[in-house]
Amino acid sequence: MSLRSNRKTSPRWAVSGCWRRRQLPEGLVDWLLDAGSLTDRLKRSCPGCFSVHVLDEGWQRPRLDEAQLLNMPASTVGWVRQVQLLCDGKPWVFARTIIPASTLTGEQRQLTHLGNRPLGAFLFADPGMQRGPVELACIVPGQSMFSCATGNLERLPEQIWGRRSVFRVGGKPLLVTEVFLPAVEAAS
Repeated sequence: MSLRSNRKTSPRWAVSGCWRRRQLPEGLVDWLLDAGSLTDRLKRSCPGCFSVHVLDEGWQRPRLDEAQLLNMPASTVGWVRQVQLLCDGKPWVFARTIIPASTLTGEQRQLTHLGNRPLGAFLFADPGMQRGPVELACIVPGQSMFSCATGNLERLPEQIWGRRSVFRVGGKPLLVTEVFLPAVEAAS
């Protein structure tokens, strides 16, 4: 796996096992490969107040790679939620969730009404929740994910790293992408 991502619109995602540990930033390896709840880990790691700031949410067309991962037709809309996970008001993680309309039935309807509550609390509270393989990517300027994740930062980093996976709740899929911002690595 080449560490250098090309400057296409989307990052090149690869299953975590394809990456050599030395290719990953030392301060982020444990964050990228952690199988537990990111929300819980952030709460434990944040010396102050953890919070969620909703940047955008609503019905939108997912990116092509996201739609493919969820087996959604390219022209279909889904519920898209973009948030920042903050420690003492400072962005540590940018998260993007894609939820197909077919997932938003039954108990999962409440996913469109999370507000400033973390998605992780909902996912990891479900004993039947399943998580698919974790994919990692190095995200660079020129890629739309980079712009979305770093839009509110004072200084832009040379690159950022993210992970994503398809979760299943009630047997229904949703895609969660978590991008680690420089503040996480600095705090590690």
